[in-house]
Amino acid sequence: MKKIIVPVDFSKHSEYALETAAALAKKHHAELIVMHMLEMSESIISASTAQRSEENAFMMMVANKKFETFLDQPYLDDITVTPLIKYHKVLKEVAKVASEERADLIVMGSRGHNDYDGVFTGSNTEKVVRYSNTPVLVIKSGLKAVDFEHIVLACDFSEESVSAVNNALELLNELSVKTTLLHINAPNLGFLSTDEIDEKISIFLKTAKLSDSDVSIARISDHNVEDGVLSFAKRQQADAVAMITHGRKGLSHFFGGSISEDVVNHSKLPVITFKL
Repeated sequence: MKKIIVPVDFSKHSEYALETAAALAKKHHAELIVMHMLEMSESIISASTAQRSEENAFMMMVANKKFETFLDQPYLDDITVTPLIKYHKVLKEVAKVASEERADLIVMGSRGHNDYDGVFTGSNTEKVVRYSNTPVLVIKSGLKAVDFEHIVLACDFSEESVSAVNNALELLNELSVKTTLLHINAPNLGFLSTDEIDEKISIFLKTAKLSDSDVSIARISDHNVEDGVLSFAKRQQADAVAMITHGRKGLSHFFGGSISEDVVNHSKLPVITFKL
């Protein structure tokens, strides 16, 4: 892991993300790119060039001052930190910067849907998750440590997901001591018998060139994917959950973006998302 992107709006949830990212950066000797997007009103966007330049300069000065204070943290000592300010209001910019910088991970805080102040509300977090080809780690509160013992990765064990799961495991094996691939048997996904599930898993492991010694396998039946993965993670006292998403494509498929976004919004545990 060489580069980590941290989008911030200078809120306490941004501080949670920054501290988590700093711990990961220290552990993996990575650079932190701390990114802030200026929220420009429509009046500024529609103003004359001279007015925009003056307003932009003022907003940049304010943002730089906030950055100085925000980044004055002892846990950032001995870490390469690059502040980055963008004028764009669209959250797609986070995914774009991560791609341009060839970042290995985006770490961001989220308030959920019930709090509307600031940038990183639940709906905006969904947008980053939806558009990012870079893995996204979403946290809701401060983490005591980033030495994850156990991460649960929801998986449909389809041939289509082999490459994505192998790529996800590369990162998860860096982050965690143990990763469990979890199959959720749910009515809305086409309920399977135990024999059918076992056969599907066996074919998947063979195609992915994985064995039971490489990764743990678990099966659970529940009403839907969200309930299944969150209840399993709770029972297993997992440190985080992981999802692979299509974004907004194929919503009837296991990896439909809406499912991953629901897990991101409702999980109290950190959630790591990967794009298929």
